[in-house]
Amino acid sequence: MDYVLETRGLTKEFKGFVAVNKLDFRVRRGTIHALIGPNGAGKTTVFNLLTKFLVPTSGHIYYHGDDITAASPGAIARRGIVRSFQISAVFPHLTVLENVRVALQRHTPTTYHFWRSESVLDSLNDRARELLEQVGLLRYETAMAGELPYGRKRALEIATTLALDPDTLLLDEPMAGMGHEDIRRVADLIRRVAEGRTVVMVEHNLSVVADLSDTITVLQRGEILAEGTYAEVSNNPEVREAYMGTAHV
Repeated sequence: MDYVLETRGLTKEFKGFVAVNKLDFRVRRGTIHALIGPNGAGKTTVFNLLTKFLVPTSGHIYYHGDDITAASPGAIARRGIVRSFQISAVFPHLTVLENVRVALQRHTPTTYHFWRSESVLDSLNDRARELLEQVGLLRYETAMAGELPYGRKRALEIATTLALDPDTLLLDEPMAGMGHEDIRRVADLIRRVAEGRTVVMVEHNLSVVADLSDTITVLQRGEILAEGTYAEVSNNPEVREAYMGTAHV
């Protein structure tokens, strides 16, 4: 198997509490891999370890076969691992187009020079509009980002992450707080942007997980409880017990 992301014995302790315990986790290249589990299972901690917002207590992280355990968050992002967060993170007082343009500046000599003239930054507009069209937001390009409905803010976040040209995209609860229509729209978007990329997502909505995921890893108390397709994990009695305390998932 061609694994793009892998952990070996990954462990994180917080003052005696083991949040992630000797985790051996592998993600195949070009797949959508869901990380699920009850509240407190360690899912977001794993994301924070993978993107180096937390330092492991022990163990190793590999990306394309290279040990990245000691790399900084910035170095991780430059290597092509880009993540979203549970809380919507856009620049509310910039337009939709300007939000994407800020992300595109990483690839230019004008990197994050907010004081540059409009004419200099206009060179990024065509690519920004391509990304907005990809996520269904082109008609909102002049709207202030803070005025967007929640589901469209999440779509804008995905556009800004795509502007960083990620190889691997980590999505932390992309459907959190959404209604049915927004969930359907963002699920379709994730399916589209996953083409040619690897996607790892933490998600509580099991219907979304069932629809999108090639592989599902179920965590419980920082350890892998089960792994496989949705059919395989949903028929696992231990998974049923962990989620519902009953025989149904």
